[in-house]
Amino acid sequence: MLVRLVYTSRASEALTPSTFEGILASSRKNNPPAGITGVLCTNGVVFLQMLEGGRKEVNDTYNRITKDPRHYDVQVIHFEEITERKFATWSMGKVSFDRINMAILLKHSAKAVLDPYSVSGNVSVALLEDLMATASVAS
Repeated sequence: MLVRLVYTSRASEALTPSTFEGILASSRKNNPPAGITGVLCTNGVVFLQMLEGGRKEVNDTYNRITKDPRHYDVQVIHFEEITERKFATWSMGKVSFDRINMAILLKHSAKAVLDPYSVSGNVSVALLEDLMATASVAS
């Protein structure tokens, strides 16, 4: 059974590009053997991540994430059983904030900032889908 889990968290300290790339490198190494795919989005302060895969594997991955000291205030904002993946070809895609059209953020929230804490999980999923459709997500 496939599931989709979306969570948000706050960076424990300012996230440098090299730290973000390190997180992505770990995900891209560890996710394929577990059958996990998804996308990670950050503005350096807040994380928004979608994980897709088998229920046990997604739960194990999420539980490991909650123990990562690089972030805190980890909250599941969306969880569902799915019949197909949205990010099937990416072990972990990343959102390039330097390529985001701020109108996409305004479409989904009151301000042109990434703030998954202030919107519903469905809105965050829609935001990630729009970012993918506008090529703001890199594999």
